Amino acid sequence: MRASSAPTPSRRNVLAGAAVAAAAVALPVAAPAAAHATSRRTPHGVRGAQAYRWRTAAIGGTGFVTGLLFHPSVKGLAYARTDIGGAYRWDDTRSRWTALTDQLGWDDWNLLGVEALAVDRAHPDRLYLALGTYAQSWAGPGAVLRSEDRGATWARTDLTVRLGANEDGRGAGERLLVDPCDSERLWLGTRHDGLLRSTDRGATWASADFPATPAANGQGIMFLVAAGRAVYAGWGDGGTPLYRTNASGGWEAVPGQPSGGVAASKVPIRAAYDTNTRSLYITYADAPGPNGQADGSVHRLDTVTGSWTDVTPVAPNSGAGDGFGYGGVAVDAGRPGTVVVTTNNRWAQVDTLFRSTDGGSTWTSLKDTAVLDVSETPYLRWGGDAAKFGWWIQALAVDPYDSHHIVFGTGATVFGTRDLAHWAPQIRGLEESAVKFLIAPPTDGARLLSGLGDIGVMYHESLTTSPSRGMASNPVFGTATGLALAALEPSYVVRTGWPSGSGAAGAYSEDGGRSWQPFAAQPEIAAAAPGPVAVGADGATLLWSFIHWDGTKYPAHRSTDNGATWTEVATFPKGGTPLADPLDPTRFYVYDTDTGTVFRSTDSGTTFTPGATRLPSGDVQFKMAAAPGRRGDLWLSAKDNGLFRSTDGGLTFDAVAGCQASHALGFGAAAPTGPRKSGRRVRDPYPAIFQTGRVSATFDGVAVLRSDDAGATWVRINDDSHQWGWTGEVITGDPRVHGRVYLGTNGRGIQYADPE
Repeated sequence: MRASSAPTPSRRNVLAGAAVAAAAVALPVAAPAAAHATSRRTPHGVRGAQAYRWRTAAIGGTGFVTGLLFHPSVKGLAYARTDIGGAYRWDDTRSRWTALTDQLGWDDWNLLGVEALAVDRAHPDRLYLALGTYAQSWAGPGAVLRSEDRGATWARTDLTVRLGANEDGRGAGERLLVDPCDSERLWLGTRHDGLLRSTDRGATWASADFPATPAANGQGIMFLVAAGRAVYAGWGDGGTPLYRTNASGGWEAVPGQPSGGVAASKVPIRAAYDTNTRSLYITYADAPGPNGQADGSVHRLDTVTGSWTDVTPVAPNSGAGDGFGYGGVAVDAGRPGTVVVTTNNRWAQVDTLFRSTDGGSTWTSLKDTAVLDVSETPYLRWGGDAAKFGWWIQALAVDPYDSHHIVFGTGATVFGTRDLAHWAPQIRGLEESAVKFLIAPPTDGARLLSGLGDIGVMYHESLTTSPSRGMASNPVFGTATGLALAALEPSYVVRTGWPSGSGAAGAYSEDGGRSWQPFAAQPEIAAAAPGPVAVGADGATLLWSFIHWDGTKYPAHRSTDNGATWTEVATFPKGGTPLADPLDPTRFYVYDTDTGTVFRSTDSGTTFTPGATRLPSGDVQFKMAAAPGRRGDLWLSAKDNGLFRSTDGGLTFDAVAGCQASHALGFGAAAPTGPRKSGRRVRDPYPAIFQTGRVSATFDGVAVLRSDDAGATWVRINDDSHQWGWTGEVITGDPRVHGRVYLGTNGRGIQYADPE
């Protein structure tokens, strides 16, 4: 799960019924299957654009991989889905994943979560995705993408029902299936709208009869799986857990199945069919997961005789502190009776994979003999000496062409083995970070500092390899809530975040982020409501704001001794984001989004007084940035209210002409040949400005933009193949290289680019 700051979605009425729109929409051609795709064309609708080469900074996963699928008919071909970061295709010859959904743009932010995927055994190039991150009323409807070339290009059908790729039950599945008897027919199980069917390969969809009644807040259909010529469906809302198609084309409850009234078999999670033995294996839990499970089981159905066998490897025992459910299940196509299952939510003893070679009669725990090598992604040690085998393990696959090649997804990576003993992340190219903060230091050292959802802060000495230091430690954080650098003393950095393994919520570094020391003390509220932090230009003053996850705001505090002591700042608006002037150590600013007022301090953050008023208000995602190397030069991104600038330290602001929307803004090195006045070069050219925003004179929609003339004109620097859904959290340039940009996404990691 991500703690994400998603764009405020438009409110939509809940649609009754399961009728589905039949409009098929052609999508832009996706980038070629390359490690780093490059755009060399000006996208349609762009009047000012510059070609950039876009790449993804390497960290290695960092998010929940919810589905893994080897193609049954093509050696070395596999696909992965994620809860908020799109879908990927595995290239076995290059040992890396290729992103398949980066072309989804700003308005399609809710489609970056992949609820389900499906392939066609008879047509190896066909791929189908069911997209939709949230099934709530405020989220838009889902969509189905279909490809005839393994995801290189797509056609799209918009649905009128909502899907929930980042909700409970997202590790179940797959909910999308090509009918085993007819490649033209597809089935899609939804959470709240029953069963959908397509008879034209996903171009149009209609409701299909199903014997269970969906609920507005339920799980609905958990999975669809083919077993011979029949289709089986798992049901997650109580009553009968398992149904199948019958000879007349309808659905019936499977006779003799485990009772849905028993906790251990209440919710079917996944199923896998062994074509050699004609056995169907099903994992169960008492809740959909990935959290909240305390009981579960594994059962085998002989689809010929109809007999059921309980083949649970180990019975959960929550009373003894070992409660958990069962999650992933996969069969070995090359070895009859060989099956692998995963535990899930087994925090005490740590989750494992159980493997059986005799149809579930006996099992071996693969974790017990596993040798983990996470040297390629050191952050998986989580600030400690060793990595966990896994958690949130609900995605699992066995290579049909290599019985020893097993992969499983966790809450942070994909582990793989080719000998059942040695395991390492199989994650290159798959980046799922939700990015909160980005700082490109002005001096030698880190190429980049990042603050991320779930995994704290990273020191990137390289952009092509995972940070060698892993997660910033001493202390370790979960989600970062603040990251700031002293502009005149760039070796001094501070960070704040949700504590992980200790109560410490803040730390400082005197070597540019290589190593850290926790604040010697912190305000009482800090661990429960860590908020953003700022550091004065000379590193002498810290300002720390506090806001609980539920939105409750608390007074900010100030420290002048590296966090050894703290004093409340009564005149600082509660919950605001402090901003330090990059040139004057005595100046700090904060934008009160509740009232649309900028508050200023000229006494090193001791007191604040109102400056500009009557600015846009009512949205905590409005944000302010200070131009480097200048005193009191402030820019305010107010989303669809536009972009504003102050040159008098926040006393007044003027709208930036021609900018209809600004969501995130940052600065980089000025153009090497600045504008000329009277034939002479300007001595101090203005820094390059980068933003995600809308300037209609440049491009018709929200885009990644750059200005080299203080916002007078803009060029679009991304293209239709590189959009990544919502990108409104953070963007920055590089103070050392003109034109380079770093862009934070909400599920596709850190994107960076240089002009071509």
